[in-house]
Amino acid sequence: MGTQLFWFKRDLRVHDNEALSSAAAMGAVLCVYIVEPSYWRCADASQRQFDFLRECLRDLYRQLQALGVRLHLLTGEVPEVLERLHQQLAFSHLHSHQETGNGMTYKRDQAVARWCAARGVHWQEHVQNGVVRRLPSRDHWSELWSQRMQAPQKPVPAMTTAPWPWDEEGWPDWQAWGLPADTAAQRQRGGRTEACRTLHSFLNERSAQYRGGISSPLSAANACSRLSPYLSWGCLSLREVVQATEQALSEPRLDAWTRKGLSAFISRLHWHCHFMQKLESEPAIETRNMHRGYDGLREDDFNALHFERLCLGQTGWPLVDACVAMLQQTGWLNFRMRAMLVSVAAYPLWLHWQQVGHWLARQLIDYEPGIHWSQMQMQSGTTGINTTRVYNPIKQAQDQDPKGIFVRRWLPVLRRVPDTWLLEPWKMPASVQAQCGVQVGRDWPVPVVDLQEATRAAKARLHARRNTHEVRQAKQPIIDKHASRLRRDRTGQASAPAAQAQLDL
Repeated sequence: MGTQLFWFKRDLRVHDNEALSSAAAMGAVLCVYIVEPSYWRCADASQRQFDFLRECLRDLYRQLQALGVRLHLLTGEVPEVLERLHQQLAFSHLHSHQETGNGMTYKRDQAVARWCAARGVHWQEHVQNGVVRRLPSRDHWSELWSQRMQAPQKPVPAMTTAPWPWDEEGWPDWQAWGLPADTAAQRQRGGRTEACRTLHSFLNERSAQYRGGISSPLSAANACSRLSPYLSWGCLSLREVVQATEQALSEPRLDAWTRKGLSAFISRLHWHCHFMQKLESEPAIETRNMHRGYDGLREDDFNALHFERLCLGQTGWPLVDACVAMLQQTGWLNFRMRAMLVSVAAYPLWLHWQQVGHWLARQLIDYEPGIHWSQMQMQSGTTGINTTRVYNPIKQAQDQDPKGIFVRRWLPVLRRVPDTWLLEPWKMPASVQAQCGVQVGRDWPVPVVDLQEATRAAKARLHARRNTHEVRQAKQPIIDKHASRLRRDRTGQASAPAAQAQLDL
């Protein structure tokens, strides 16, 4: 059938790559990855993600090389690159996976579809995970997810390659684009080799810590699977992770804590796609409130100083600022601490979720748009279907870092502050400040707002809007479209949607 063009997107692997297997079965394959300048100029993209991607592509290059196939790197906007390539090599089929990305990739895929239609190129988009395109109803989504996860994995295909029509291009220079430098010195490394090593260590060594260990920033870095960046960029397929976890669970001599940890992990893999499905079904939630009754709640009151203090890690609340410091250095943070950051931004700092969401997305090497924007709105109280979740950063520090080990690790300036004052250093008497060498207002910032007063006022404003007749009336369509159907009544039939269960993620 002639040359098959395979376009790698967020599926940077050869194992269990359904689209690649399909292309290989149809003829000689040209494998390309296209670096898109417009994507990397988006408000949710950063150099740390760019560097992680480069490592993933280097690993993918070696995977394909072992099969006798070359990965070709191209730079440009996808329709223009396809046109340039089509003029040199009239390929008839384009293969890729479906992508639930940001607004830019959504519009880009629409442009690619138009280009393919105009050139008579058949574009085959294959399913990548448990997200269902053009889903008519959530009622049977969970069953569809399970069916996909239980399907056999695709083996590494035997492939033949087609000749490349021009000289190879090099890796583009981030600095040449004039974009801000942003590296994370302690981030995870990219690529399938690292992904498989991380999966193995979780299933065989670390999963016993999962239950009870993923909430505290002290233990989460080791207790969490740490697979999120590899799933986001497709170094692993979700299906192979699910099946590998189920295989580990089938071991009869498994201890109780490991069994509980692996079972809890399986449930979170389900929620992974549940949240991505929201963006797939409603792409607009990246840019506007899921419940339109909350329009105007925070947008007109955005405080640039509050936002700056948050981004710099200078809110004055030690656990918050320690989390920001960790994010800056590692590109990762556990879920509870991410939720706390968004809660602090949304309530006491009264910041709209979109600007905060862009900043947070740039920090994260595991940024997954579907999960990210759903969670930004959920933690900010604008979905209209979730219970208000407000995290007190002082109480979280008392619960999750009572001895201040995490805070002192990431905030050296506070290392000499006594335990009594560590979580609220602005309350230190002048004599204690002098003794430990930390002067509040000079060495450590006074909190940007009064936490209790600002949080109380924010909740009152949110609940005043939530309790209006118009907002209550508009809630049901959102439940119908987005809420989970996991709860069952006594007959086994789906009962009222379990919107509250989403909070367990």
